[in-house]
Amino acid sequence: MVPRSGLAAVSAALLAMNRRLEVRDVLQTIVASARDLLDAEYAALGVPDDHGGFAQFVVAGVSEEQWKAIGPLPRQHGILAAMLHDATPQRLADVRKDPRFGGWPAAHPKMADFLGMPIADGEQVLGALFLANKRCASGSQEQQRPASRGRACAFTEDDEELLRLLAQHAAIALTNARLYERSRELTIAEERTRIGHELHDAVAQKLFSLRLTAQAATALVDRDPERAKAELHEVARLSGEAADELRAAVVELRPAALDEDGLVATLRTQAQVLDRAHSAEVDFLCEGVRALPSAQEEALLRVAQEALHNALRHADASHVRVALVRHGPSVVLTVTDDGTGFDPGAVRSAGRHLGLVSMRDRASGVGGTLTVQSEPGKGTVVELEVPGG
Repeated sequence: MVPRSGLAAVSAALLAMNRRLEVRDVLQTIVASARDLLDAEYAALGVPDDHGGFAQFVVAGVSEEQWKAIGPLPRQHGILAAMLHDATPQRLADVRKDPRFGGWPAAHPKMADFLGMPIADGEQVLGALFLANKRCASGSQEQQRPASRGRACAFTEDDEELLRLLAQHAAIALTNARLYERSRELTIAEERTRIGHELHDAVAQKLFSLRLTAQAATALVDRDPERAKAELHEVARLSGEAADELRAAVVELRPAALDEDGLVATLRTQAQVLDRAHSAEVDFLCEGVRALPSAQEEALLRVAQEALHNALRHADASHVRVALVRHGPSVVLTVTDDGTGFDPGAVRSAGRHLGLVSMRDRASGVGGTLTVQSEPGKGTVVELEVPGG
């Protein structure tokens, strides 16, 4: 059983694991939490690959210099193999005396008492979590005993049960992180495809016009210098627009800006770039919004991008406003344009969606609500409300 005084620490560890979305962060949090909770000197977690080794191996209690000196990642043999292949916990008073022990590299720290636990999702083993060298109680005589005389400290049955509980929650956190990363990969692929089509439709057309205009200027240089000069001015204008289109596309391809600058700065930058790249005026307003959870920030950014794309490419708008405003416990994104508008019912019946399906999926994915108001000739308002402002 976990002592009542330790329940807060266990709860904090479980919450920390489930807050992380990147696999590497989840692995590091699991290892650090296990080491702290069970008061061990060393902790490690290995994620197996399909070739008898480890795809990832995270440690705690070993310095970076020590880790480099140890050398290549361990293989799946001995006790590690037992945890991975049989999904069985391993609690040993001295790992070096186990018949499966095969030794360590010269730079490897010395370990004695050992506690290992598989991390499994059903029958699938996701990894092996293990701890070594249980710390003795503070001030005990054992701490003063030379290493050569052995260790009286050891992992207990309660330690094993606590690590089992931690491993069960670690499996959930690790599975969720993998699903999140896979979802991001699919989203990035979809965004690249969409932006590729956009580049073909917009930039390629401008480059074609640029080539024709340059050819016309060449033909007019001797016959009509004034007209040739005008055509060259048009060449400069078209090349500038093409460069702005490319710059806008690059901004869309870099959602990593959310991690570096946050949602507010990213939206402000995109509005400024699009304002320069298009004849329409694009502005941005923010009131009371700071940092949000990463999933919500990405959903808000992607919906804003889709709404801006529709307003600037399809609606012939002369003014577009992006507003991000805090409303009580929520944040509301509003993209308003004065373009041609459309009949949402007619769009659905014609099989055209203008990205509405994608925007609704992003909204539902973060527990948000999307509303779209539009009429022919009366512009469009896209609004996304998400909790957690």
